Amino acid sequence: GGAGQGKMAAGAAADAQARFGHSVKGLLTEKVTSCGTDVIALTKQVLKGSRSAELLGQAARNMVMQEDAILHSEDSLRKMAIITTHLQYQ
Repeated sequence: GGAGQGKMAAGAAADAQARFGHSVKGLLTEKVTSCGTDVIALTKQVLKGSRSAELLGQAARNMVMQEDAILHSEDSLRKMAIITTHLQYQ
């Protein structure tokens, strides 16, 4: 009966190896999937970042434009104050 036991042990070993191979394949698939998900998330983040930079640039340009408008208004107010002072003297 020694030969039969050897075959059973070999069969069990092969079975264990197949199960191990299957679980490794499963883990690999899981890793690849999660890696793909990470890459997609990273890509989205990079795109969002470039969009943020774009929006920041736009906001900066708007602020410069507003600053110009404020300075212009300030200048106009100063001129009007001078005119008002002159009118009061007359």
